[in-house]
Amino acid sequence: MIIKATLLLSALLLSAQDGLSPERLARKLRRMSPRAELAADPTNRVADNMEAALLGKALFFDPRLSSDGRFSCATCHDPERAFTDGRALPDGRGEIGRNSPTLLNVGRRRWLFWDGRADSLWAQFRHPLENPVEMDGDRLALAHLITTDTALKRRYTEVFGATPDLSDDDRFPARARPGATNAEDERAIAWREMRAQDQSTINTLLANTGKALAAYQRKLETAESPFDRYVRAYLSGDETGGGHISPKARRGVEVFLGKGKCTLCHMGSELTDEEFHHLAVPSLNNELPIDIGRYLGAKLVKSEPFNAASVHSDQREGEAADFVSLLRADADQFGELRTPSLRNVAETAPYMHQGQFTSLEEVVHFYSTLEGAQRTGHHQELTLTPANFTEAEEGELLAFLRSLSAPLVEPQWGESPTTQSPTTQSPTGQNGTQR
Repeated sequence: MIIKATLLLSALLLSAQDGLSPERLARKLRRMSPRAELAADPTNRVADNMEAALLGKALFFDPRLSSDGRFSCATCHDPERAFTDGRALPDGRGEIGRNSPTLLNVGRRRWLFWDGRADSLWAQFRHPLENPVEMDGDRLALAHLITTDTALKRRYTEVFGATPDLSDDDRFPARARPGATNAEDERAIAWREMRAQDQSTINTLLANTGKALAAYQRKLETAESPFDRYVRAYLSGDETGGGHISPKARRGVEVFLGKGKCTLCHMGSELTDEEFHHLAVPSLNNELPIDIGRYLGAKLVKSEPFNAASVHSDQREGEAADFVSLLRADADQFGELRTPSLRNVAETAPYMHQGQFTSLEEVVHFYSTLEGAQRTGHHQELTLTPANFTEAEEGELLAFLRSLSAPLVEPQWGESPTTQSPTTQSPTGQNGTQR
């Protein structure tokens, strides 16, 4: 009893430093852990289909989706680097202005890409596939690959039914993808010359492929972290948190919840508000920031032909479709970018939308001082002020952030398919599925 009273008094004194009573701390911790089950995606009827996930995995590691067979999804989202590429900006065919974020727990994200221009995992796939500076692939080449490769065709048929007959070269050219109406690109011209019915056939196959890739990426769930085990112990009455994280990290939890006010953006069990903010982060190499961010992203997702309200969605009327229909795009969103989750954040350097910060230490110090902040207009976050952490508090916050790391629940989903032939192994390159 004396020992327990002493521990309680220690917890009271620690909480009082940042104005957090044990009751208030417990209340805040309940919002952060445990994590909820992965929500269903009614817009994707095969989101949790095992065969779809296996097809998606095969495609994820297959560089034949790119125009020259050099780049796969796994190139830029490398399982060995927590599904990032470890670069500030990808090394692609051309200039790619955004960092490749992790795909860990990506099935929990409401919006995809830094600007949120896609509203589902399956819808986002076409962007990197057909971007000239990324994979530079196209939907006709993809369709021909799936309908002629024996293994891919078998898996596709098991999930979606028979593949379409694309043997008529006049109707289904080897390569084609949509482009600007005045584009001179041969693939764009070939697409415009196709019949609307044939375009629809290819678009359905593209959407199905995206849904299979989404089913795979939903498997990239991380397990319980040391922080989660600490919360469970603390809420069970052990004020030490069961020793699952260090005393330094426990103090970091208090800094995060108290003085740092970090939960203004990094809230809930995913440690993100799933929204967009302009944080005046200095641009890479101190170049003039030109990223339009959510202002354009909101417009793009509303016009996206594969969004939750589109003909390709498996639930055209529902919450996901409502999110899109209610979106607005105005000047206040200029430069706003998506709040990333802090789960496994210690494994995903460099940080921010251009990889401006090479380490967590740099990130924490920036929020402490706002040194180098670039105020590009009056539409900045009004709540963003220097946290003024002490050196000790910065170290404590870092210890807490590192306690959020955990391995995959099912590690096999991070392994390259062992049955792939040498021609389908992923080389070094880039893709950028989630920028």
